[in-house]
Amino acid sequence: MMHASVALVGTFPPTECGLATFTRSSATAISEGRRVGVVELADAPRGGVLSAMVCATLVRGDRQSLRAAVKTLEGFDAVVIQHEFGIFGGPDGDEVLDLVEALDTAVIVVFHTILEEPSEHQRFVIEELARKADAVVTLSETARLRLLHSASVDPDKVIVIPHGAHEVASADERCGRPLRRQVVLTWGLLGPGKGIEHAIDAIAQLSDMVNPPEYWVVGQTHPKIRARDGEAYRKSLIDRAEAAGCADRVKFFDGYRELQSLHRLIAQADVVALPYDSREQVTSGVLVEAIAAGLPVVATGFPHAREMLATGSGLVVAHEDPRDLANALRRILTDDGLRAQFARSARKTAPSLLWPAVGRSFGQLIDRCVAARARSHDPIGMSA
Repeated sequence: MMHASVALVGTFPPTECGLATFTRSSATAISEGRRVGVVELADAPRGGVLSAMVCATLVRGDRQSLRAAVKTLEGFDAVVIQHEFGIFGGPDGDEVLDLVEALDTAVIVVFHTILEEPSEHQRFVIEELARKADAVVTLSETARLRLLHSASVDPDKVIVIPHGAHEVASADERCGRPLRRQVVLTWGLLGPGKGIEHAIDAIAQLSDMVNPPEYWVVGQTHPKIRARDGEAYRKSLIDRAEAAGCADRVKFFDGYRELQSLHRLIAQADVVALPYDSREQVTSGVLVEAIAAGLPVVATGFPHAREMLATGSGLVVAHEDPRDLANALRRILTDDGLRAQFARSARKTAPSLLWPAVGRSFGQLIDRCVAARARSHDPIGMSA
């Protein structure tokens, strides 16, 4: 069966950020049975050889590259735009509106960040994007509800497709390893707001356990943070572990990790800790990946964590509260039955989160939007 062709617009590796990884993973997942291309967003023209998927580069604030990108995108049946305020040019990334206005193809917008209280101009950008789009995607039900609450958007256009995850070793495959310290894992780009300092304090409070766990912090400092502050945040975390007396059990794995390398570390973990300071986060790729891997999760009560962990895959703790975090980690690490219960719940949820399933959902939406446009923009029945 021939499916509609599609181009994705978003950041893309070698850019090192979660959104770039999402663009690459979703493009790969959607590509089965259809032609897929990527228009990558960048601060400057790329040098060297581009990925085989990348067919154009849209440079922020460059009108010539915008015109070239539109010309490229018009060669596809549909366009899927990854939206974050900071990745497009103009105030609040409003250059994205010029892009959408110039397109005469089916357009789907994926909102990755939805603010509870957007500014007036941010709300304008959101509402104009949603109005011009054939469909709008949020990556969680919490995000859908917040979008409808914070902006005037047609609810029939909004569909939830979960953030995808890659398959890694299941909890069963982690059993039976030689006796060793249990591992609490946090991964992702480092920077203030990730709450790693509170997790270090929590790990220090577990020193009285017979075999105290190690805490693995995996990932490089966010490039924008590093450009501004160097490695000051990472150094502050190392100093904190020293001061707390748990430096021998806090291990930092610096550098950007490709999937295979990251998966080897995930497969050795017993619990994932997401001690984020944010009360706004409605989508967390790390959270989805952890659940898809069958790992129990301890997370602060940011919105996506409350939604995902309500099914019984982990525990929600208070923000900036090392004692609450330590108590939750202790419960999971010392109770094999509870840990197995969380793992079973995660495995039940996992199939719907894996990229093949997410790719099929995106593919079906793309084909529906293209077919609806071919029928002179008849309603596509999103709410059915």
